[in-house]
Amino acid sequence: MTFLQIELPGETAAAAPAQAVEATTQKTMSILDLMVSGGLGGQIIMGLMVLLSIAMVYIFVNRMSAIKRANKIDPQFMKDIKDHVASGNVQSAINLCERSDSPVARMILKGLTRIGKPLQDISASIENQGKLEIQRLERNLPYLATIAGGAPMLGLLGTVIGMILAFKEMANAGGGVQIDMLAEGIYVAMTTTAAGLVVGIFAYFGYNFLVTRVESVIYKMETSSTEFLDLLDEPV
Repeated sequence: MTFLQIELPGETAAAAPAQAVEATTQKTMSILDLMVSGGLGGQIIMGLMVLLSIAMVYIFVNRMSAIKRANKIDPQFMKDIKDHVASGNVQSAINLCERSDSPVARMILKGLTRIGKPLQDISASIENQGKLEIQRLERNLPYLATIAGGAPMLGLLGTVIGMILAFKEMANAGGGVQIDMLAEGIYVAMTTTAAGLVVGIFAYFGYNFLVTRVESVIYKMETSSTEFLDLLDEPV
């Protein structure tokens, strides 16, 4: 007698997902794999991208912390300054400014130390101090803007290098071109382009966010200095 061997449907269905999972696992690549699979050119450019991203995060956190401290101004500060100056107690106003670590306090302190001189001289000293404070707030922001513009260009350079490698492999292969011959060039082109765009986008939005916060601090500085000069200009 001849016996027929029949595969049960359940066993076939159970084996198929296992094979699919195994195939998917084999095809999955990590970011590190993508970085090292692009050859020497891709590795150099991706290494530069990593350095740019570290610099971007450091600058953003550092400037955000400084701007946050500068923007933290006591609403009662200017009222107390006005009361001290109006009562003729300039030394108390100076002491109050020295205890307050903010650009506004340093500007008002510069004006208080010039009381007794012409109003134009006081205004000029406050304005000069304000320029110094703005330079401190905007420190390293140009580097962030450079990263925002330079990272995509660096990624584009990687794309060009990758395409050069791909065409070189095609030329060397002659008529027998296979897709695996072009893999290195394609990896370089795609990974560096994506990395450059990601770093550039984050740097661009971070730069504009910080500039907006700096402008907010500058507005408070201008408002406070105007109030102080108006107080000195009031008739006795």
